Amino acid sequence: MNYIRLFTTFFIVISSTAGFTQERPALWTLRECIDYARKNNIQVQSSRINNQTGVVNLLESKAQLFPSLVFSSTQGWSHQKTQDTGNKFTSRSAYTGSYSLNAGMTLYNGSKLTRSVKKQKIAAEALEYETSVAENDIEISVTEDYLQILYANEALKTNRQTLETSKAQLDRAEELYKAGSIAVSDRSQIRAQYSNDQYQVTLAENTLALAKLQLKQLLELELDESFEIHFPELSDADVLTLVPSLKEVYETALKVMPEMKSSKLKVDAAYLDEKIAAADRLPSITFNASVGTDHDSDSDYSFRKQLNNRLNENIGINISIPIAQNRQVKSAVEKAKLQTETVQLEEINTRKTLLKTIETLYQNAISAQSRYIAATNSVKSASESYRLVQAQFDAGMKNTVELLTEKNNFLSAIQEQIQAKYDAILSIKLLNFYQNQPIEL
Repeated sequence: MNYIRLFTTFFIVISSTAGFTQERPALWTLRECIDYARKNNIQVQSSRINNQTGVVNLLESKAQLFPSLVFSSTQGWSHQKTQDTGNKFTSRSAYTGSYSLNAGMTLYNGSKLTRSVKKQKIAAEALEYETSVAENDIEISVTEDYLQILYANEALKTNRQTLETSKAQLDRAEELYKAGSIAVSDRSQIRAQYSNDQYQVTLAENTLALAKLQLKQLLELELDESFEIHFPELSDADVLTLVPSLKEVYETALKVMPEMKSSKLKVDAAYLDEKIAAADRLPSITFNASVGTDHDSDSDYSFRKQLNNRLNENIGINISIPIAQNRQVKSAVEKAKLQTETVQLEEINTRKTLLKTIETLYQNAISAQSRYIAATNSVKSASESYRLVQAQFDAGMKNTVELLTEKNNFLSAIQEQIQAKYDAILSIKLLNFYQNQPIEL
């Protein structure tokens, strides 16, 4: 079963790597960006590969439960001259060889091996959740960047509309100036405002371009690849949708978020490490068996007879009882307990961090919705006031300062409305995400 999991993960990694050459959508939706990033992001792929460490460690620990079998052979050749009583030298050559097959198995070691297997299984599962954490992190980042693009795009539209209005005001001011209805200072102020509005459009264009670039880099697309975003129509219903209960979001997140599952598994693994360390205080029992033979070409036996006559067989049980271990075991147990306390604190910190994140998102959602409602009302009032002042200016009843003041008030209200809109949508989408709901627009 573990080999199947290993192959499956390997296939996934290879497939995800090949994903860089897959056909790209003409217009990227938020969901398409998320799915692509979860599959192809380098950090996520690296996390998947790291998972295999846990799989390998698990297989290694399981192998310790089974007998070991080792074959060994030693071969040698020697040549020497000997001198007899008559001072004659005689040459002697000999060939020796030995063969052995040894088997061993641990029968008992205080459940150290079985607990090690259980611990490695938990560790492997924790690593899988770590990959899920990486995937969730990239999903959140993609969502943030995507909504930043939508915000920048809408802000750009507003600035372009403002520039068109400024151009019309400038043309009207030129007519009034020629007719002698306004002073040269009034015309200059409107010209300056028009130039500033041109500058704001340029800034908005750059902001949008940088936001798109940031998302493109997050998706790790190539330099020459086109990247066009789908801009969905978002209504008041998307902004003013019901904000989920803070308590419900948090309670659900504790159950479904992979970082919580991973941290809890690490605590379980730490407890097992304590028991594994303490097992060294107990006796260990091992079984050993061997069969072997050796031969000597210089003996009186033929090769076959030597193999038969020198065959040796051994079987035995070894019992090891620790008596004095120079505090090694005690120190190992104490270190394991300290590590358990550390991962327990990490689990608590993970839980508190999750709570802080959800609390912040909840407060941001409530605040953004209130700001959006207030800004929407402000836009209506500012729009009406700006329209009236514009008409009065055209009729020569208002000066340039009054006109530009109302215009800037109207523009500020629109910008605040746009900001609140996307702040609310982002916070609500992420709150739903922590309830294990997919992020979509």
